[in-house]
Amino acid sequence: MEKNMKNEIILEVDKIKKYFEVKKSFLDSGKSFVKAVDDVSFKLHKGETLGLVGESGCGKSTLGRTIVRLYQPTDGSIIYKGEDIAKFKGQKLKNLRKDMQIIFQDPYSSLNPRMNVSTIVGEAMLAHGIVKKGKEFQEKVVEVIERCGLSDYHIYRYPHQFSGGQRQRIGIARALALNPDFIVADEPVSALDVSIQSQILNLMMDLQEEMGLSYLFISHDLSVVKHISDRIGVMYLGSIVELANKKELYDDPLHPYTRALLSAIPVADPTKKKEMHAIIGEIPSNVNTPPGCKFHTRCVYAKDICKEVVPEYREVKPDHFVTCHFAGEI
Repeated sequence: MEKNMKNEIILEVDKIKKYFEVKKSFLDSGKSFVKAVDDVSFKLHKGETLGLVGESGCGKSTLGRTIVRLYQPTDGSIIYKGEDIAKFKGQKLKNLRKDMQIIFQDPYSSLNPRMNVSTIVGEAMLAHGIVKKGKEFQEKVVEVIERCGLSDYHIYRYPHQFSGGQRQRIGIARALALNPDFIVADEPVSALDVSIQSQILNLMMDLQEEMGLSYLFISHDLSVVKHISDRIGVMYLGSIVELANKKELYDDPLHPYTRALLSAIPVADPTKKKEMHAIIGEIPSNVNTPPGCKFHTRCVYAKDICKEVVPEYREVKPDHFVTCHFAGEI
């Protein structure tokens, strides 16, 4: 469902990088880095869902965790509501947690097994002084979990007493407890059965409409991303190679990597023929990334310029950004 998005930009990521140093033996004094996120830029509007897709290891989750400041960015700026939060520390960073939250991928490992639901959902409210321990605290926890489809008697139970879908509802309730404006959803349905996935997605969409939330929705499932997102960014080796409105991206992908990903989506009707776009070879190391275009080692359209010159991240159509020398020509 398309939304009438407001012009207000809630988040602007500008050339953000996150590198991790690789530990070497004492005989090797040189330094090398895993370029998990490498020069990523995008904007997110208030009330919008921006989907992020790509192969495993492309940097999607690292980008999400860097934006909410679970990781310290190596370089670049993260402008949230007009402030660069990339350098926030101490109390300023703690205060930021009330506005920005994250829903983790695995509902089995992201919940503390020694805490009941009341503590899991409510500890952040106590830490930020939103409520005090007692009746008000219990009422607030019940209000949050009921909004997420659980019942009041669930607050005394522990994670092992719930199904996977219920655990993810607890994770969503924990993210909502501080009444944030922006949420990173890091593959929130990938560990769930297909029948449960739609329930969680619909819950997230209802909550977004009710609370005016903005989402960065990370997934490797192109069908799920299409269902929930307004715009979609495609990541490859730590960089965004294409970003566009979901309809335009699916109808007219301009980057060879995006075309290959979309052509891999299964078609239910066996009588319908689908054009396939090949990707050759294996994904390169993000320690020693290829020169020029990162995708040229696997691209069937690659030419000499692709091997030498890094393509510009440019707007080739209104709100359609691509990192390719030959976007629209192939």
